[in-house]
Amino acid sequence: MASSHTVLMRLVASAYSIAQKAGTIVRRVIAEGDLGIVEKTCATDLQTKADRLAQMSICSSLARKFPKLTIIGEEDLPFEEVDQELIEDGQWEEILQQTCPSQYSAIKEEDLVVWVDPLDGTKEYTEGLLDNVTVLIGIAYEGKAIAGVINQPYYNYQAGPDAVLGRTIWGVLGLGAFGFQLKEVPAGKHIITTTRSHNNKLVTDCVTAMNPNDVLRVGGAGNKIIQLIEGKASAYVFASPGCKKWDTCAPEVILHAVGGKLTDIHGNALQYNKEVKHMNSAGVLATLRNYDYYASRVPESVKNALVP
Repeated sequence: MASSHTVLMRLVASAYSIAQKAGTIVRRVIAEGDLGIVEKTCATDLQTKADRLAQMSICSSLARKFPKLTIIGEEDLPFEEVDQELIEDGQWEEILQQTCPSQYSAIKEEDLVVWVDPLDGTKEYTEGLLDNVTVLIGIAYEGKAIAGVINQPYYNYQAGPDAVLGRTIWGVLGLGAFGFQLKEVPAGKHIITTTRSHNNKLVTDCVTAMNPNDVLRVGGAGNKIIQLIEGKASAYVFASPGCKKWDTCAPEVILHAVGGKLTDIHGNALQYNKEVKHMNSAGVLATLRNYDYYASRVPESVKNALVP
C-alpha cells in the first residue's frame, strides 16, 4: 500500500519511473528524425521537441500523482492537455523497499520543490554527442537538495547494436546513491571537467589556476557530475553564470550522497526554495574528494567578477 511509505520515498520511486519514460521519449524523437529545434535566447541555448515532450511527460506525471508539489521546469511551455501516452504512473519498487532517512520521514508533499531539466545537454543532443545527455529530476526541502534522479538515455550507446541503452541513477541524502560504480581519479591527478559550449576568459582563467593534468570539455551538468563519481574527472569547474537550479539540483544530491561537495565558486551552498532565482549566477565548483584544494585555487579576480 502506498500509504505505508513516506511521501519522499514514493516521490523518488515515481521520479525514477518518470525519468525512465522521459529517456525513452528523448530516444524516440531522435529515431523519428525531426528534432524540431528552436533557439531560445541565443544559438547555444536551444530547445527541441524532445525537451518539450519530456518536460510535459515529467511535470504532468508528477502533478497527477502529487498535486501539492511545487514543480519548476526548465522549459517555458504553454499549458495544454497532455496526451495520455506521455503519462507515467509507475514507481520503482526497489526504492520503496528502502527506509526513508528519519529526518525526512514526516515531510509533506506541499513542503517539497521539484526542479526538472527534461533534457540536460540539448546542444550536444542536436550535434549527436548523445552520451552528454541526461534527464534531471531534483527534489528540495527547506531550500536544500535532498533527493535526485538522473537518467542517461544513451548510456551504452557506443557498445554495439545489442547493448541495452540507458540507465538511471538515484540518491537520497542520508541513504546513499545507487545505479553506478563509485570510482575515484588516481591520487595526485587533477582532471578538470568544464563547459564545452559556454567558454569565456573567466572560465579559462579559473580552470588554468587549478594547474590541471587534463581538461575535459563536455556538455551537461548531469554528465559532468557523473564524470566525478565514476573517476573520469576530479573537479567540475564552471566560473560563469549560465547554469540553472534545474541543472544542479539532482546532480548535487548524487554527489553529496557519496561524500562529494558542490557549491558556487565562492564556496556557498546553492539554495533551491521555490522563490530563489533560477540562475546559479556565481558559477559552480564540485568535487568528489579534495574540495579544499580546488576551492583554494579559485583566483580572486574570478570571485570578484561573479556575484552570488
